Amino acid sequence: MSLLTLSLLLFQEGEAQIGFDPITMWRSMAWPARSVVILLLIMSCWSIGVMIDRWIAYNAARKQSRLFAPAVAGALKDGKIDEAIAIAEQNKRSHLAKVVTAGLQEFQAHQATAEISGETIEASKRALERAAAIVHAELKRGVSSLATTGSTAPFVGLFGTVLGIINAFRGIAGAKSTGLAAVAGGISEALVTTAVGLFVAVPAVWAYNYFAGKIESFDVEMDNSSSELIDYFIKRSSRGKK
Repeated sequence: MSLLTLSLLLFQEGEAQIGFDPITMWRSMAWPARSVVILLLIMSCWSIGVMIDRWIAYNAARKQSRLFAPAVAGALKDGKIDEAIAIAEQNKRSHLAKVVTAGLQEFQAHQATAEISGETIEASKRALERAAAIVHAELKRGVSSLATTGSTAPFVGLFGTVLGIINAFRGIAGAKSTGLAAVAGGISEALVTTAVGLFVAVPAVWAYNYFAGKIESFDVEMDNSSSELIDYFIKRSSRGKK
């Protein structure tokens, strides 16, 4: 009998005794390693929840903003600020509507006469900046936890790997042998926690990068809308002085 054949027989015997299906490996794990897996599953569930929540929020913001932008532009072209504010209030999930509403309300509150002062425009500009900062924080809510999950999950899995190796050495000491059956349980335990850690981390990192790009795009759109609104106020001020 060759050495290769003997090794295959020993591996098949160890696999038959231990079993490498998820249920069997879970039962063979010590509670410290089980705790690591449970923690990783909780992190995974949290990440999935954040992904779903942000996906819904961003899609709603994008959809309503596409409807809001041309409608409010038409109202402002006709000088109907009240109508523009009403349109913005009908699209409360739009990131552009939240910013534009703040600027229009501030502008309307300071507009006592036909002549528009520079202080009114500056006050509206500050209101736009505050609103943009608030909306940015709302858009970013929960996204940082994806980065945290992506960076820490592999280390949590590595911690479980260390526990699995310790368990493997304990199996060797208890069985007083160095065969496959003595170490397979601990090694499989170590590999499972590592695999789960990577399984949790990779989607979280992908989602974080995707959502970060979305947030950056929203920030650019809010900045452009704020600039266009300030230009509109300046043009109205110029017309009022004539």
